[in-house]
Amino acid sequence: MKRITSRAVVCLFLSLMLILGTFLFIYRFFNNGNKWVSYPANRHLYTNGQINSGRILDTTGKVMARFNDGWKYLDDKASRLSTIHAVGDPGGQIGTGALTVFAGNLNGYNLFTGTGISSAANGRDLHLTIDADVSAVAYKALDGHVGLVGVYDYTTGKIICMVNSPAYDPNHAAESSKKDGAFINRFLSSKFTPGSIFKIVTTMAALEKMENVDDWSYKCTGSEEMADGYKITCTRKHGTVSLEEALNVSCNCAFGEISVELGSGILKGYADKSGLTSNYSINGIKSAKSTFDFSGGNKTDLAWSGIGQGKDLVNPCAMMVFCGAIASGGEAACPQIVDHFSFTNGASLTDYEVQYTDELIAPSTAKTVTEYMRTDVLKNYGQSNFPGLKICAKSGTAEVDKTKESNGWFTGFLDDVDHPLAFICMVEEGGYGAKSAGKVINTVLQEAVEKGY
Repeated sequence: MKRITSRAVVCLFLSLMLILGTFLFIYRFFNNGNKWVSYPANRHLYTNGQINSGRILDTTGKVMARFNDGWKYLDDKASRLSTIHAVGDPGGQIGTGALTVFAGNLNGYNLFTGTGISSAANGRDLHLTIDADVSAVAYKALDGHVGLVGVYDYTTGKIICMVNSPAYDPNHAAESSKKDGAFINRFLSSKFTPGSIFKIVTTMAALEKMENVDDWSYKCTGSEEMADGYKITCTRKHGTVSLEEALNVSCNCAFGEISVELGSGILKGYADKSGLTSNYSINGIKSAKSTFDFSGGNKTDLAWSGIGQGKDLVNPCAMMVFCGAIASGGEAACPQIVDHFSFTNGASLTDYEVQYTDELIAPSTAKTVTEYMRTDVLKNYGQSNFPGLKICAKSGTAEVDKTKESNGWFTGFLDDVDHPLAFICMVEEGGYGAKSAGKVINTVLQEAVEKGY
């Protein structure tokens, strides 16, 4: 009797395990079937390691890549190179490319019918938010320099331009693969010394945490000796400056003093609040997290960190979104690169809803920072360099190697409800940011505004 009972218990246990396993399989089948089918070993969907179905289009409907006995790209070289980090390469070496990330959506998989008899015929259209024409203009504006350009609509989250240079040319694979960094999406996957563009974050902290900040002033003599004996230096003597003027002339000495007064805890807290130390999921593609070390061994290290040097490393996409939050008065739309999927006949399959960040900056602080950044353009960079654009911006000149020219940065937004665009540009070894990266951004924004973004 005992033997029968024990066997019954074992059978019951095995039956329960079978039932649980079946439910687990069904759950995973519904959630992961697309990924299972898209595994590269599936020869029905892959030819020579390439997904063999679907098309990838830009936001205007221009076909950027399609499968036709191999993947065919745009004829125009600049358009092809400027969009490759969004579209992807057939070999999957660009990790952020749609051909790799969204292979399961391109193959035309259906839960009940699979991928159909002919996968190429049953593939899907992937519509990206990228504009190929604006991207081509950005790539040409970089003029062969190593760098990046990002532009997005901070009300919808749509990334209009995501350009990286150098880039991989799928039509000349052997030649392109020899270029260092051609597969890297600098905009999403990398982080760099920000230089003075980080002073936007330090300004936010000062406005909210320094006592009597409206009456604060600093006399810049061109250098400031810190308590530990080291010096902070400026490019010239700025004289007596307020907080707004310190940001406008990018006074290192003033921001060094502010950083020490605020302290490492406050600076770290505001770097976190700005969203820089978090990563964004751009339709499943993770951006890199910015990193900082405000706990240096001396006050000089802390001062340089608040200035944007030292061990500061910023992800360009996160900084662009932060600028979008300033423009929006606190929070911004989260970035996205996918608009929708559709059948080849045009019927939409999947639309993506706008999602928003947490509050990255207090509304009242955002208003003040907007005024500061607008004044920066009017008094420092020159409105004539950005004709017709109500641009609010901050430049940066990041020193990363004393034997080379500094990296040039330019970031900000258009304070314009008809053209709600935030942007960022970095030109490696470009020198002064307003001249190198600022010139690129003007060219790109003129094209984007002309097209109605």
